[in-house]
Amino acid sequence: MRQLTIIEIERIKLLTEKSVELCLIEPTETGLKKSIMDATGSVRTYLKSKSIHDFALQKQGQEDKIFVNSTLISSFGIIPSTASLYRPNTKKGDPRIWFKGLGSYATANDILGIIAYDNELFVINITQLDLAKLLNESSLNPLKELVNEINYVSNIIAEELPLKLRKIAASGFVPALLQADTAVGRTLEHLLGIPMNSSKSPDYKGIELKSFRELKSTRKGLFGKTPNWELSKFKSRVEILDNFGYWEDRVFRLYNTIRATVRNAQGLILKTDYELNYLIENSDKPSIGDFLIWELDVLKNALADKHKETFWITTESKREDGKEYFLYKSAQHTKNPLVNQFGLLIDIGAITLDYPIKRLENGSVVDKGCNFKLKPNLLDLLFPPSNVYSLI
Repeated sequence: MRQLTIIEIERIKLLTEKSVELCLIEPTETGLKKSIMDATGSVRTYLKSKSIHDFALQKQGQEDKIFVNSTLISSFGIIPSTASLYRPNTKKGDPRIWFKGLGSYATANDILGIIAYDNELFVINITQLDLAKLLNESSLNPLKELVNEINYVSNIIAEELPLKLRKIAASGFVPALLQADTAVGRTLEHLLGIPMNSSKSPDYKGIELKSFRELKSTRKGLFGKTPNWELSKFKSRVEILDNFGYWEDRVFRLYNTIRATVRNAQGLILKTDYELNYLIENSDKPSIGDFLIWELDVLKNALADKHKETFWITTESKREDGKEYFLYKSAQHTKNPLVNQFGLLIDIGAITLDYPIKRLENGSVVDKGCNFKLKPNLLDLLFPPSNVYSLI
């Protein structure tokens, strides 16, 4: 996809500020002539996350083509359409998408926003439509109606959650579901009726939940993301363990925090390269040097996806008779992280990287991932002004 203009970026911001999730696609001149567009990775991921379609489960061929009711939104009204989703028999069956009537709605290299709502798809021409004018009109129009409805539903859920949290807090201290660092979050999910699973999707109706113990000055977990192994000198975290691990309590491990402001005990430090748009992990060993690389855009996207809307819940912890109990006391509701702050917060040491790795006696390696964390009390550096709710 081509680089977005400042105007296009501002128009997308108008939608995200209203809790509208969307993916972007750019029709080419050839695509418009042939009535065909590639369903790029971001489009496929979005459609799957919205339970519209999973291309990975689709067979090749016209007989397995899927159709989805769609609407093209213009400045003067709506254009009924149908989206066709398919994988051709040619080549590897690269996923394709097309919207009926798109040829007269868009020109080559326009940026189109695709919005999934109520099991339908809506297309907005980000390049051509004056979204600010349409959204600020006193009278209703199709775009304003759609955005208002999505925003209304989102706000209902966000208002519902503090009520449920206050009900839990009114019960006082509740016993931990298990004895572990993760107990504070797992216990809250259980109390909210959220089933335990390994899904990376948000916890509560599209909202991420992050619980933490009040008296522990622990950093707030943001997300986990493996490096780009193809760009990196090391090709697995086993190599990291072998090169920087240490023995502790008869276990060979590497429980490490890496920041950009100072090297840690293993001689590791983070560096941002804004020319290449990379986050780099570097060793002070001359034979190793730079050994891991993350693409900054990938990290920013992970942050935006994980924390589009999050409740950060402060919890008081106490122990009685060898058991832990929790009192959920307050919640901070954040939306739409300022992703362009990510590199800056890395540079000043506000965002750090952790990876806990160890080798068991049988030789297998336990790896809990590369986890990016934010220093306590710095949410305001990463998110716009947020709401704080007292639960007790």
